[in-house]
Amino acid sequence: MKIITLVENTCGLEGCIAEHGLSLYIETEKHKLLLDTGQTDAVVKNAEVLGIDLSAVDTVILSHGHYDHSGGILPFYGLNPNARIFMQKSAAEPHYNGERYIGIDRAIPDLPNVRLIEGDVQLDDELFLFSGITGRRCYPQGNRKLSRMDNGIQVPDDFAHEQCLVITQNGRHWLLSGCSHNGILNILDRYREIFGNAPDFVITGFHMMKKDGDHTEEEKSVIAQTANELSKLDTVFYSGHCTGIPAFELMKGIMGEQLIALHSGEQII
Repeated sequence: MKIITLVENTCGLEGCIAEHGLSLYIETEKHKLLLDTGQTDAVVKNAEVLGIDLSAVDTVILSHGHYDHSGGILPFYGLNPNARIFMQKSAAEPHYNGERYIGIDRAIPDLPNVRLIEGDVQLDDELFLFSGITGRRCYPQGNRKLSRMDNGIQVPDDFAHEQCLVITQNGRHWLLSGCSHNGILNILDRYREIFGNAPDFVITGFHMMKKDGDHTEEEKSVIAQTANELSKLDTVFYSGHCTGIPAFELMKGIMGEQLIALHSGEQII
């Protein structure tokens, strides 16, 4: 199995583009796939630098309906119109940060290879998708300004459009999420409902970033509580993108080697 951070906010390899977004390239025994595609065509350009053949990708998973995870889908489609693209049906709905549109390109749901799904889906014995995350423990404070359209009215986003990918390989389980908008503890609670225990590895942003980098005491408390809960697990966590450097460093101080940073161009395993 191979996992490469194709796009992330920070650069880990000279020649690779860093942008506010996330894309992971994954090779399993049966698949070559992408989890998310970043914000722009950086996914294509970085793949060229890294020698990754995107035309060989058979599956794309969109973790949720935001531009910084879906922006590379159309450039990718120009190279590979055959790969199946799986997203929750509600990911195609309009999403906003305040008054700013942050949803996906409206042309994406009309692509012939897009599969709009609802709820959990077992793709095969390697790949499983789940949603339905309703818990609100240590809920990310950055969600407060995010909304969706409901019958023409902006309402707080409930992130029903967020889905997680579970990869089973050689008896181990990898849990992958784009931003953990529902909160990583609640995602893990939902994972346990399905699988009965914790995953071996998790790759995700924690959605704790602040543009000014200055967290309130309440926010620091939520971050620390999250890290303390995660540190109790026999799970290795890889994180970046929307976690933000100050939050990552706070969590790293609690979790130590259990938490590893993501960077564009770096191979995870």
